[in-house]
Amino acid sequence: MTELSEKILQHLSEHQPVNTLELATLFEEDHQKIIGALKSIEAHGNLVTSEPQSEKFIELTSEGKSIVENGSHEAAIYNAVPETGVQQAELMKLPNAKVGFSKAMSAGWICVDKNGGAPIIKRKVHKIVDTVQANLKLILSGHAAQIADNIKQEYKKRKLIQEVVLKSFVLRKGPEFSLNLQKLETDLTAEMLISGSWQGQKFKDYNFDALGVPPDCGTLHPLLKVRSQFRQIFLEMGFSEMPTSNYVESSFWNFDALFQPQQHPARDAHDTFFVSDPQVTASSNIPQDYMERVKKVHSQGGFGSIGYRYDWKIEEAQKNLLRTHTTSCSARMLYKIAQEKFRPTKLFSIDKVFRNETLDATHLAEFHQVEGVIADYDVTLGDLIGVFAEFFKKLGITELEFKPAYNPYTEPSMEIFCFHNGLGKWIEIGNSGMFRPEMLLPMGLPENVRVIAWGLSLERPTMIKYGLTNIRELVGPKVDLEMVHRSPICRLDK
Repeated sequence: MTELSEKILQHLSEHQPVNTLELATLFEEDHQKIIGALKSIEAHGNLVTSEPQSEKFIELTSEGKSIVENGSHEAAIYNAVPETGVQQAELMKLPNAKVGFSKAMSAGWICVDKNGGAPIIKRKVHKIVDTVQANLKLILSGHAAQIADNIKQEYKKRKLIQEVVLKSFVLRKGPEFSLNLQKLETDLTAEMLISGSWQGQKFKDYNFDALGVPPDCGTLHPLLKVRSQFRQIFLEMGFSEMPTSNYVESSFWNFDALFQPQQHPARDAHDTFFVSDPQVTASSNIPQDYMERVKKVHSQGGFGSIGYRYDWKIEEAQKNLLRTHTTSCSARMLYKIAQEKFRPTKLFSIDKVFRNETLDATHLAEFHQVEGVIADYDVTLGDLIGVFAEFFKKLGITELEFKPAYNPYTEPSMEIFCFHNGLGKWIEIGNSGMFRPEMLLPMGLPENVRVIAWGLSLERPTMIKYGLTNIRELVGPKVDLEMVHRSPICRLDK
């Protein structure tokens, strides 16, 4: 590049002004290389002045060049029609037949005879002049000015010609003109300052607006950022994290242990993904004495409840499925705690659950559930509301409302609403309640132990935080990777 730059300076010292297009022809170099050498010269100071120029001209497209060689599409259609005529269906098999037929009809070269049933195309004139081919030859030879503007516009619409803008520069000697390119210094060193040699040096300009090279590093997905903050809040409040690695769960732990009846609609294939292989779990994997107590409370009642009064079947409890909530993990942990000497405990989990949902802007077939569980002696609904207030305050949410709801395994149950300032309305953010005695006492927990629990999705607060209206922009092939890369550290209180 330095050699080409010096050739340009040498030519400019003897001939000025000069156009970069002329230099490209003279030096037999690509014009873009000449422009690159010019930029290199300009980086060394005011050696030259450059005045931008632009020239518009018309050139043929590949289709236009083909017409110059072979004739226009309408001429090809005319030449394909014999004196006796040809069926239209046969004629339309030719390349570019549609446009050629239309133009030949408009020019009055051919006509359609429909008297014999199938349309027959016949010649209407004995001789034609292919003006399209003739005009394109004029343009190719540089005589486009001889063709009327309306004709050229028509050729543009047919994509036979295109307008090209050629940009170049007119060069002249600058106030600091020199035949040699002095190497520019990029660093001001201590030696230069001590010796004073910096005064005779030329320094390369610094671009203070340059962003620099972005660091080559990984980026956390917004869901992981919000999940990390939720997890930190739970840990700050003294919760322990539950193991949640078993995506495939038995119906017993997912439904039966939660006092959810076997005929409940949620246990239908329209709402739950059942596993085909293995289709069932072995009964030996379920604690037998506990399973008998669950069976009894479902079918006969107990602990002050009359139960559901139906014939409980182990075959239903053994069916494997993709867990529909992480409350199945809570049930496993509470049963484990009940087998030991009970002590008050606070548990949480954040992991995937699966529902057979219809996919839309706010629903996916898999999502993350955030669940909190507190087991202690004689806790009340007031304790639950108090924990809510502290938990959501750490998320920057202070305006809460509660609405009575129904869940098979909690009584009382409440839906949680918060006021969203950005949307200007109350939105549902989760569900909560106190686990029923029919769920807890068969596990072996003491009678005066109460368990309060609540759950919410991870996706909804993430969508609110990042201003997303469609959940499919958060996961899957529609994720904006640039958004993931540039998103700041998660702050839900802003």
